[in-house]
Amino acid sequence: MTTYGLLVFDEVEELDFAGPWEVFTTSAILRGGGDGALLLAERPDPVRCAKGLRVLPDRVLDDHPPLDVLLVPGGRGARVVQPRNPAVTGWVARAAGAAPWVAGVCTGAFLLHAAGVARGRRVATHRDYEDALERQGDVVVVRDARYVVDGDLVTSQGVSAGIDAALWLVGRLHGRDHARRVRRELQYEPAPPYLADEPL
Repeated sequence: MTTYGLLVFDEVEELDFAGPWEVFTTSAILRGGGDGALLLAERPDPVRCAKGLRVLPDRVLDDHPPLDVLLVPGGRGARVVQPRNPAVTGWVARAAGAAPWVAGVCTGAFLLHAAGVARGRRVATHRDYEDALERQGDVVVVRDARYVVDGDLVTSQGVSAGIDAALWLVGRLHGRDHARRVRRELQYEPAPPYLADEPL
């Protein structure tokens, strides 16, 4: 049984948690029960995300089962607001200390840094915020990888890269063949239009 806990907060970037959520819950379905994913927040009230989506947390920070994976997404809330919130940074530090795996998506690395989890580690974050994270000190920002694994910490670049990191993590937990089944079920075969090297 694998329990995934995904932190949400006001001004969280939607796909940062919804992409991994899709990976984790699809994995749970394919494994036939027992695994589960929870949205966790400081309060039980609806959370308003960065682009206006509202979500309702499943549990609050002081009332949830033990986590096998803690996922911290990004967004303005992760960069600016939550790093100054001792209730959240303290919980992230404690939850990360108890969970076998911690994952950060996009600028979730700022919140992980504020909680002490990313200090002294190699991490990835959104390309627009790499310099700002590096200026925080005591962190090595990797700039040329969609996701970075440093021990029990997996961090990824911006937004959609969280799906890649989540697939890698599911593969680490349950095997590469299972991760491939999850990817096929999601039809995750990125082929974006309008690439920079395409003729106009």
